[in-house]
Amino acid sequence: MTTPWRWSAHETASAVASRRLSAREVALSSLQRLHDVNPQLNAVITADDAWTLGQADAVDARLARGEALPLAGVPITVKDNLWVQGRRATQGSKLFAGFVAPADAWAVARLRQLGAVIVGITNCSEFACKGVTNNLLHGVTRSPWNPALTPGGSSGGAVAALAAGIGALALATDAGGSTRRPAAHCGLVGMKPTFGLIPCGPGFDEPNFGLSVIGQLARNVADAAWMFELLQAHDGSDWGSQPAPPQQVPMGPPPRTLRIAWSTDFGCGFAVDTAVQAALQRVVDGLRADGWQISDAAPSWPAGTREYPLIKLQHAGLAALHGAALDADPTQIDPDLAAQIRTGRSVSGVEIAEVLLLREQLHGAFARFFAADGFDLLLTPTTPVTSWPVEQLGPAVIGGQPAGPRGHAAFTPLVNYAQAPACSVPAGLVGGLPVGLQVIGPRYADARVLQFAAVIEHHIGPTLHPPLWDVA
Repeated sequence: MTTPWRWSAHETASAVASRRLSAREVALSSLQRLHDVNPQLNAVITADDAWTLGQADAVDARLARGEALPLAGVPITVKDNLWVQGRRATQGSKLFAGFVAPADAWAVARLRQLGAVIVGITNCSEFACKGVTNNLLHGVTRSPWNPALTPGGSSGGAVAALAAGIGALALATDAGGSTRRPAAHCGLVGMKPTFGLIPCGPGFDEPNFGLSVIGQLARNVADAAWMFELLQAHDGSDWGSQPAPPQQVPMGPPPRTLRIAWSTDFGCGFAVDTAVQAALQRVVDGLRADGWQISDAAPSWPAGTREYPLIKLQHAGLAALHGAALDADPTQIDPDLAAQIRTGRSVSGVEIAEVLLLREQLHGAFARFFAADGFDLLLTPTTPVTSWPVEQLGPAVIGGQPAGPRGHAAFTPLVNYAQAPACSVPAGLVGGLPVGLQVIGPRYADARVLQFAAVIEHHIGPTLHPPLWDVA
């Protein structure tokens, strides 16, 4: 029998629910894996063996009483910007180094109610507002594919842990790609659901107002889809929560009549490294050869749409939330975040209004692509590059062109602006490093997105693990 830390969420829940293995035994295996590999990664920044084993024992006791627990004993990790009651939650900031969460975030409470066991809290960039995972409080998180490289951000700790075998599922957030891009860099499935389908909070104030969602990370599509299904709900205390009918992801592929679009630049002229584009094109060509209707097409965006066109909202939000702290002691805030705060202070009210109007135009362009143009799904690169050295904020060159600090992140935020679902699926290796294909759908088409993500997964073949996977 393989060691439990290697199992999928489905395999683990089945074994524990049938009493073939106890939740404690699974937790012990996960904790041992954490202690074996986390020193090389700095992915988990808070772990407490006694606390985790106490959760596992409680699950075993609940099963003994006859409770039905869908996630019985499944080990999970939680990103450091989400609250776990009684545990330190810092969102990667010295400003919150001593903060202890007074309650569980809704998604955390839901997973625990269903029998999941938290094995650790994972590192993120400060305030979850950077595309790499490092901060002044917890340090640098490294990729299990190559410790000299970044796993991306802001959910870098979540993906580095999961790809290395720490936990079977990871709970993250996504305000501009923070679940999908790191997933692509580490060979994982990363799902960003339609805004409002999974309740947010209670928790920290959000600088990306109206954009952030709870993201699901797994090592296969079936586990990510299951996590999505279990987390859907309406919570009136969350201003953005929507009372939509829960979606179930059907077994088997979607109809062959789907009209699918493929764009290498998302219709915006985004640069992509040649090798990454070639690898993804091979996947798309293979899907076409399998009989899927895939056209080269992209939304007609407003003139001048570029990477992160609404970034002023994040800058202004950071300035509003943390500007006073920066004034009090600049050494307490990551210099990259301090620069964003200072930029946010220069944004005028007129500029904010202009950005909000642009958001409506972007939303409209996205919706028309699916409604008027008749497409059911859109495929794009998740990221235009593989991961890069940990000391760099981003690659200096992408596709032979000079790249700004967010050039690597260009393909994901437009989906957040449209409040739509998207899933990154592993699409092979380039130079020995993972790349991802992004499956995008119109709002509320989450099940369709996940169905086709499973088609891609089946087409690609067995899951590829980092070299660290086989290190005891």
